[in-house]
Amino acid sequence: MSACGVSAWRVSAWRARALVLCCCILASAPVLAGDDDDAAAPAGPNPPLVLNAEQQRAVGISVGHPVAAKTPGRADALGEVLDPTLLIADSGDAAAAAATERSASTEAARLRALYQGGAGASLKMLEAADAEQARAQAAAAGAAARFALHWGPIAGMAAAQREPLIERAGAGRVLLVRADLPGRHSLAALPDKALLDVDGLRVPGRVLGAMRQAADVQSVGLLIEVPRAPEGLGAGARMPIELVSAELKGVALPRGAVLYDDGGPYVFKQLARGTDPKTTRYAPVKVKLLARYGDGWLVDGVDDDDDIVVRGAGVLWSLQGMGSHPADSDDDDD
Repeated sequence: MSACGVSAWRVSAWRARALVLCCCILASAPVLAGDDDDAAAPAGPNPPLVLNAEQQRAVGISVGHPVAAKTPGRADALGEVLDPTLLIADSGDAAAAAATERSASTEAARLRALYQGGAGASLKMLEAADAEQARAQAAAAGAAARFALHWGPIAGMAAAQREPLIERAGAGRVLLVRADLPGRHSLAALPDKALLDVDGLRVPGRVLGAMRQAADVQSVGLLIEVPRAPEGLGAGARMPIELVSAELKGVALPRGAVLYDDGGPYVFKQLARGTDPKTTRYAPVKVKLLARYGDGWLVDGVDDDDDIVVRGAGVLWSLQGMGSHPADSDDDDD
């Protein structure tokens, strides 16, 4: 069985076990708030989950307090100087395809006006122009997509900024460097600046943004502009890079406590007890990811005295449903 097949089998098996466990819990007693706890539940599209002691043991829930922490403000990356001719080629292809699309659209519009006015254009000519316009539009969209994939931060710039930067890179007045963070596939926030280690020299660079395509090392990459590079540093050169960010303060949570859905990251918080002292309420609370912290995350949105589910959150997610929309933390303790 291939690696992909094994991975898919494991995910399916995990989901099946979670479904069986959820069914057992639902069969043993009411899970969702629907009794005396309704009066104490926060308003929202999804009421809190209410579990008794037996259900909590079956789910394997563990609750803990987040730990107040802060980031060191620095991260190590591996850098490679990029070939500017590739940037020029991708940019030129996108510009040429866009110009061809504009020309084809203008010609199609001209023939359509002539045909509708009954003056010198046949239906066959109009259909041929429409087909050419469609091909030109597809080619322009493909070229623009490739440019954005390979050079996302530059493609997203306004033309007044993008074109001079491409010109400077082509003339060698600036270098473009990709910085990869090994073991990372996402970024909570962009670093403020980069420091390249070039033969012991600390050369400053400006972080333009995150790349949209992973490199061979399978890690998230950043595009860095280096305006005053030492002589001799050229395409293909590799060097260590130190990424510098402002110190971020928040609370640290283990990886298993943070979940993610179409509304963003969230955690399950244990609420104050309702009218029934034999049950415990849990509600999803939105958080903001600040940075990776050890094997977990540094987040904002909960406090270090909150009771957060650090184990068993995945089963609560199964009970709540994939379409849940976490509540804001300000509303859940009332």
